[in-house]
Amino acid sequence: MSRQDRLVTDQEELIEIIRRCQVIHIGMHDGEDIYVIPMNYGYTWENNKLTFYLHGALEGKKIDLLKKNGRIGFEVDCDHELVEGKVPCQFAFKFASVAGTGTARILEESQEKIQAMEYLMKQYSDREFEFTERLVSIVSLIRVEVDTFTGRVRK
Repeated sequence: MSRQDRLVTDQEELIEIIRRCQVIHIGMHDGEDIYVIPMNYGYTWENNKLTFYLHGALEGKKIDLLKKNGRIGFEVDCDHELVEGKVPCQFAFKFASVAGTGTARILEESQEKIQAMEYLMKQYSDREFEFTERLVSIVSLIRVEVDTFTGRVRK
């Protein structure tokens, strides 16, 4: 990283950034190309291990690609604010971000899927929801076990 002054190394600060953000971008292998999409997410931070939970349709390109190769890259960013300058090269943007790599696995068992939905909803609401096997049967839920991640902040 060329800007060491923007590097975030404190794990509590990294998890706080993940908590504040709303959308995760995941990049998947698509042959010789990369396919990147935005998704909603939930997460856990347990025993110094970060895990993301994602949801989507039962079928489609994302599911097909993850079945072929579960290795992904991810990025979340938030706290956006334009910093204006006197000349174009002085314009900048404040932000906080976390990026890394991991392995995605499509969840099959109902109890795992219910737990994943609980983590997802915790990210966006303080309310508690009840999920049934039928409800989670109509969506794909994906668990991403994170291998590496780093953060950057520009204040």
